[in-house]
Amino acid sequence: MFSHIKDLQFEAKPDGPDAAFARRLQEVLGGKWGEMTVANQYLFQGWNCRLPGKYKDLLLDVGTEEVGHVEMIVTMITRLLDNAPLSLSESVADNPWGAATYAGSNPAHFIHGGGGALPADSNGVPWNGAFITASGNLMADFQLNVTAEAQGRLQVARLFNMTDDPGVKQMLRFLLARDTMHQNMWLAAIEQLKEDGLEGMPVPEAFPDSGEFSDEFSYTYLGFSAGTDAAQGRWASGPTPDGKGEFRYDDNPVANAPEPALAPGDPRLYGTNPGVVGGW
Repeated sequence: MFSHIKDLQFEAKPDGPDAAFARRLQEVLGGKWGEMTVANQYLFQGWNCRLPGKYKDLLLDVGTEEVGHVEMIVTMITRLLDNAPLSLSESVADNPWGAATYAGSNPAHFIHGGGGALPADSNGVPWNGAFITASGNLMADFQLNVTAEAQGRLQVARLFNMTDDPGVKQMLRFLLARDTMHQNMWLAAIEQLKEDGLEGMPVPEAFPDSGEFSDEFSYTYLGFSAGTDAAQGRWASGPTPDGKGEFRYDDNPVANAPEPALAPGDPRLYGTNPGVVGGW
């Protein structure tokens, strides 16, 4: 059950309109790594979580906060679109830079949104539910959540350098601060899962070792690049992070099966089959 508080978590008010930047800001609203993605991802992970208590609350708390971030960015985009020129002649009449702003704006903001934000990315591609993952395995999901926050923080940091508006920058600073918390929080949650004995590496930990394949394949780095530079990495020697083996470097990987020979296909599918010269 949700309720809406009319106040924003943080102010979302630009110092002036900027329709071109409103288009760019759409990326962290409706892009693959935007706030719509993380809000829905955390909520679905929480709703699907079969483990009551702190983990479920964690997911639902952060998902709810991210819904608030969606509202903040929508509000900012809408305010950036205020008084935007609707025609080229209008934009030129307003100021010398108006034509550039008009050219950089997203027509859909006005045609579809009536001067408001859209559930889409900076190219106008609609947000897609396929962006979210809720696997039911908390270790797998938490690791993806770290990535989601890192990618989102990267994009917000890049946007920070694309605007000179003090009000926009203040909101972006706040979002960057919260992303810092969320990255650290998911990393802590990963460690908590291990401490609670619920899940470890590799995921799923409950799956038994791969039998006779473990010694040869589970911890062997296969070098397919020229040279042996990769052998200098932490992943090529020493104990593995899961504590179950030792890394081994193989700079001469070999095939473990012969070249496949496929049987002729069903002639009714009209594929090109071996040994066929003419008709059937």
